[in-house]
Amino acid sequence: QVQLVESGGGLVQAGGSLRLSCAASGLTFSAYAMGWFRQAPGKEREFVAAISWSGESTSTADSVKGRFTISRDNAEHTVNLQMNSLKPEDTAVYYCAADRRKFRGVSNFASAYEYWGQGTQVTVSS
Repeated sequence: QVQLVESGGGLVQAGGSLRLSCAASGLTFSAYAMGWFRQAPGKEREFVAAISWSGESTSTADSVKGRFTISRDNAEHTVNLQMNSLKPEDTAVYYCAADRRKFRGVSNFASAYEYWGQGTQVTVSS
């Protein structure tokens, strides 16, 4: 079965950096677009970043643009989220997700993704 396992979360001070990774198994990883979403307490899950199956196209939410970078390594079956200049409002559980369909471009919508990881907590202190 498909498994997505996030790692790299933790506690960091404002202005600091973290690198999240998501290891995928049970699917032809290189055929699927991947995304990162986050959910803060009391808020709905929101889009953070996405990358196409080839890695040639990316999309980033306005709230993190210029600070977060998504990348993927198809040989290692991983997708990463480099987070710099972190702010307290970035505090959330971060989830990686795999697209429902193969060979599709990036999507900002959670409904486009079928497989989800369990999430990793990111806490940014002020």
